[in-house]
Amino acid sequence: MRKLFKRLGIIVGAIIIGIAALLFGMRFTDGPIEILTGGPFSSGTLATAPSDWSYLADRGEIEFQTMDPLRSRIVWLAVYDTRLFIVSGYMNTPLGAIWKQWPHYLENDNRIILRIDGNLYEHRLKRIMEGPEVEPVLSELARKYFRSNGTAGDNSFTAAETVANGDTWMFEVVSR
Repeated sequence: MRKLFKRLGIIVGAIIIGIAALLFGMRFTDGPIEILTGGPFSSGTLATAPSDWSYLADRGEIEFQTMDPLRSRIVWLAVYDTRLFIVSGYMNTPLGAIWKQWPHYLENDNRIILRIDGNLYEHRLKRIMEGPEVEPVLSELARKYFRSNGTAGDNSFTAAETVANGDTWMFEVVSR
């Protein structure tokens, strides 16, 4: 029985070390891989951003990099009135406290780099807490990501109160 526990301990320890090494190593990659945060972008061409982001309306995900710390991630997006928005939900949940650190990085430095189709766009993220765009942006996100099965889903996501009370953090991509 002791040998079994010793072997299980070695296996669990190896798995933990492997996961830690993977997460540490991701800090040095050229961008994120799926849900894993990546390092700063090392590829792409610096480009002038379009004034109309509508071409991204049906795009599922984009990559962006924060400047402090230099980390990149993949996020969902919404386009409303030719403007680009990035939203982070679950901010007041235990899962959000662990998983959703990037919005807090923006409190000190809101500069970002978007990487879309190999182009790099230098921008800032401006937090939106109220305004006429809140409900349309949330409705667009619900349409794209939560209503694919044809059901109405949870309408509480599209309520402006989720942004006002900090459950959802909404950002508009704006020029530097």
